[in-house]
Amino acid sequence: MSKTIKKIAVLTSGGDSPGMNAAIRSVVRTCAFHGIDCIGIYRGYQGMIEGDFKEMGPRTVNNIINKGGTILKSARSKDFLTVEGRQKAHKHLMDAEISALVVIGGDGSFTGAQVFNKEFNFPVMGIPGTIDNDIYGTSHTLGYDTALNTVIECIDKIRDTASSHNRLFFVEVMGRDAGHIALNAGIGAGAEEILIPEEDLGLDRLLESLQKSKASGKSSSIVVVAEGDKMGKNVFELKDYIEEHLPEYDIRVSVLGHMQRGGSPSCFDRVLASRLGVKAVESLIEGKSNFMVGILKDEVTLTPLEQAIKGHYPIDMELLRVSDIMST
Repeated sequence: MSKTIKKIAVLTSGGDSPGMNAAIRSVVRTCAFHGIDCIGIYRGYQGMIEGDFKEMGPRTVNNIINKGGTILKSARSKDFLTVEGRQKAHKHLMDAEISALVVIGGDGSFTGAQVFNKEFNFPVMGIPGTIDNDIYGTSHTLGYDTALNTVIECIDKIRDTASSHNRLFFVEVMGRDAGHIALNAGIGAGAEEILIPEEDLGLDRLLESLQKSKASGKSSSIVVVAEGDKMGKNVFELKDYIEEHLPEYDIRVSVLGHMQRGGSPSCFDRVLASRLGVKAVESLIEGKSNFMVGILKDEVTLTPLEQAIKGHYPIDMELLRVSDIMST
């Protein structure tokens, strides 16, 4: 065991996601396994600036693996964007004799960790927690699988009423910059069309597709829309446009919103969080720093934080092709 790592702190930052609590649990218990003290930092970087710390042990994380959200809370921190704020945060870590930091969050959280590492040469390790699945260096982020299952369950219920009333439903899902949720959930739920920010379907093609669906005998349709879709219209403007050109459709809109972030994490997310937490702590013990732990081809891997932040995974074109075939 590294002589320099005696106490590790863990925080959650940015938007919450199912699996964060399971990752906190994993970090705390891995520290205990290796005889290292663990400190929980409340409210992300803002809590680090204010010294909102609490000692954590194996029993303090009992019965949280099944809970959504984060017991350490999360908050945006404008103060951490300043040198003065980061200096205060570093002083609190030094005063508490903390040797390293595990950050659970997305690219914004990782950017903060990278800057902090550069300024103070402070060991940091990132665990990707975001439902959008938009972090480079991992095939799955914590919460993505759970969010997909939540969306699927909601669309299945929406389809029941769509079929009963011969309606067209636009279902908006999260994904401002990435359409992974919309594409995968759309295929899984049998959506007639999927609108994502990576691809510009075009209004004319959408109209043509819906007309074909109507002509082929479909009495109801589901269109899944990522909130960052490239058509330049929000989901309600899209509804108005389709109603204007296809008045025969009875159209409804359902915005799933933050329910996608909540709920008990899936088994996949619980296991993933447990694996990533172990790797994060043990990598710090080995003297590694400024990496993100992730999973690629079912192997837990390390990606430099800079690559995780700046890298980009293109949308799976094969999934787009499958979606087109399934909407026939």
